[in-house]
Amino acid sequence: MFAPRKVEDEMALGRQFYDERAKPAIPIQQKQAAFAASKLGVASSGKNKIFVGGDAQQYKIFDPSSDLILMWNRIFLFSSFLALFIDPLYFYVPKIVYGDTYSCVGTDRHLTIIITFFRSIADLLYVVHIIMKFRTAFVKTSSTLRVFGRGDLVTDPKEIAWKYLRSDFAIDVVAALPLPQIIVWYVIPAIKYSGAEHNNNILVLIVLAQYLPRLYLIFPLTYEIVKATGVVAKTAWEGAVYNLLLYLIASHVLGALWYLLSVDRQTACWKMNCRNGSDCNIRYLDCDTPNQTWASTTDLFSRCNASNDTITFDYGMFQPALSNQAPAQGFLRKFFYSLWWGLQNLSCYGQTLSVSTYIGETLYCIFLAVLGLVLFAHLIGNVQTYLQSITVRVEEWRLKQRDTEEWMRHRQLPDELRERVRRFIQYKWLATRGVNEESILQVLPADLRRDIKRHLCLDLVRRYPFSPRWTTNF
Repeated sequence: MFAPRKVEDEMALGRQFYDERAKPAIPIQQKQAAFAASKLGVASSGKNKIFVGGDAQQYKIFDPSSDLILMWNRIFLFSSFLALFIDPLYFYVPKIVYGDTYSCVGTDRHLTIIITFFRSIADLLYVVHIIMKFRTAFVKTSSTLRVFGRGDLVTDPKEIAWKYLRSDFAIDVVAALPLPQIIVWYVIPAIKYSGAEHNNNILVLIVLAQYLPRLYLIFPLTYEIVKATGVVAKTAWEGAVYNLLLYLIASHVLGALWYLLSVDRQTACWKMNCRNGSDCNIRYLDCDTPNQTWASTTDLFSRCNASNDTITFDYGMFQPALSNQAPAQGFLRKFFYSLWWGLQNLSCYGQTLSVSTYIGETLYCIFLAVLGLVLFAHLIGNVQTYLQSITVRVEEWRLKQRDTEEWMRHRQLPDELRERVRRFIQYKWLATRGVNEESILQVLPADLRRDIKRHLCLDLVRRYPFSPRWTTNF
């Protein structure tokens, strides 16, 4: 009488809990992908599945949180700082040759070759960075709210490429173009030999226009490093040096631009007096097309001598560079001289400058004063934060020790107890350096806590003499 009921129950259970042996076989790669997804907290569905080494179609796609991408981001961040240092060096390529009777403006070929070599290496690293971005997976923003964990990691090459093309691809391409090399080696010589005036404005515009996207790329790159590791610098001193390096790069750019504008102001005086003369040709001012006969009869160079106080041309803030003949010095001398000028005036907001009525010079000084105010405040604030983090534990211990002394004095403890309390506080500081070890261990998993405690306490146990009573007690 109970048989039909039993059969129905078995059939229902069979529909609800089907036989495990009837399930289709799951490929081993799919199991590995599911296991990796469960470890990473990433969903694996469709073309957005987690990539594994056995997947031939997606073996070139990298996890954005992997050690390889983190290491590459640090390498590229370092190379980006080098690129920011290299680009303003093109401003030192123009030089002035001062002579007793003849002076001219030319180009430092040896320096141009060296800068072009290192700049080309930096451009190659930017190209590699573009390739890495095409091969780096990303987390879907729309799925992070509904998927538990990190979200849906997109590893499809087409989706990665489409997202990158819509976001930072144009900026990365502009930053990787070898524009200064083209300007220095092809455009400026073509303009100069075509009869046009010797002018460095196009070099300034190109270098500064490409400098902005290169500077911009540092900030999202720093954000990615902070998101992966929590900090950019591992120690407080590294953080202070990092911020100081940004300040020195700004001083380097301002100093190099000041040097190039000094050369332009010198040539501007020559051109103005050359146009007023009847037998003068602007091409004579170029070192590649000199005219010694004209130079021996003209007084143009004496009327533009920056060391002569009787001239009518006002060099303004470029007077120190031209009176010291900095454009005629070697590279190291004019580089450090210009770097010192930029660092000095950036720190004092250009208060020591003597400016002429030349509109370009005035705008440059205004920009220098505003930039110096912002960067100096940023430097002081960040460096102070990093340096304070070094002594924060010592300061906390000192305050705690002072509070303890006041409490013992208020409670009128005897000297013996006070000395014991002081010894204990000193011992605890030497043992833990002010770190609350219990709070650190509580957030760690049980196996890791066990291994740490075993590492810390094993030597103490070994130093304790063995007792025969242990065999009876344990």
